[in-house]
Amino acid sequence: MTGPVLVTGAAGFIGSSLVRVLLDAGRPVVAFDKLTYAGHRASLAPCEGRPGYVFVQGDIADEAAVARVFEAHRPSAVMNLAAESHVDRSIDAPAAFIDTNVVGTLVLLQAARRHLETLDASARAAFRFLHVSTDEVFGALGPDGRFNETTAYDPRSPYAASKAASDHLVRAWGHTFGLPVLLTNCSNNYGPRQHPEKLIPLTILRALAGQPLPIYGDGLQVRDWLHVMDHARALVRVLEQGRIGRTYAVGGEAERTNLEVVQTICAALDALSPRADGRPHATALEHVTDRPGHDRRYAIDPARIRDELGWRPETDFETGLGETARWYLDHGDWWRPIVADGAATRRLGLG
Repeated sequence: MTGPVLVTGAAGFIGSSLVRVLLDAGRPVVAFDKLTYAGHRASLAPCEGRPGYVFVQGDIADEAAVARVFEAHRPSAVMNLAAESHVDRSIDAPAAFIDTNVVGTLVLLQAARRHLETLDASARAAFRFLHVSTDEVFGALGPDGRFNETTAYDPRSPYAASKAASDHLVRAWGHTFGLPVLLTNCSNNYGPRQHPEKLIPLTILRALAGQPLPIYGDGLQVRDWLHVMDHARALVRVLEQGRIGRTYAVGGEAERTNLEVVQTICAALDALSPRADGRPHATALEHVTDRPGHDRRYAIDPARIRDELGWRPETDFETGLGETARWYLDHGDWWRPIVADGAATRRLGLG
């Protein structure tokens, strides 16, 4: 019998979406999550009670906890999404990013090595370790060009540096120890169940509360936006069809400035939830001090995953953004407990 897929960071934004996609594809899943501020068991509520689904609370940096989950569940694959991921938070408290993103990845790699040695030949041949990373490891682009799998690393924030270190560890364990690894580097994700500290849900919830809508600097920083369900489908495609040792860049091919993103959200909310005073939501835009070291532009060229594995993003950005705004309007039961004390929407990262 094929073992389950061990998904770390499973109660997070991308992880919970991935768990649903795996279960829909008939893959059993062990969802492993520390349940930090950004991990919400409620995000996995649609999975509870489904055949093949198990939740285990634990920290990827805890060797004993990781060993127990490998021994108890005998996974056929690991998909590592557990990470501290907010750039602003990494500026204020970088040590947590080293603990989870670097030390935690090391603990997982070592546990996977030991587990691989216990498998029979067929299970060993099928086993995969997929590490999910970010385009932020590449630094910043100029006005032209896009990141791809051969782009040199040039991380600029503590978050990006911690993810770059974890990427290098994964490749080293593949090369030195023969661990069958796969890597992905994705662009900015958006969609339902994203923690309110991130740009899109932060803007939606502040707009609904009638608060000012902050724009860092001039707002002309460019990001390539990828719907979370498109990303989850890409990760399953890489797990099942990707070449061992290969890296796949996953992008939504939807470059927008931060200002454009916020203006699009405002236009969607003007239709979905007009302000009480009748003014457009965009009148609440407020330019604030920029983030220290804020990279100007990211964009990904997804040619390899498209040409080798046949994956393409399916979600139009404006449509997906409107659907995301509607989801937050309809699911206050999910986000209200998170924002109740104000910490989730408080400005961080001013150094």
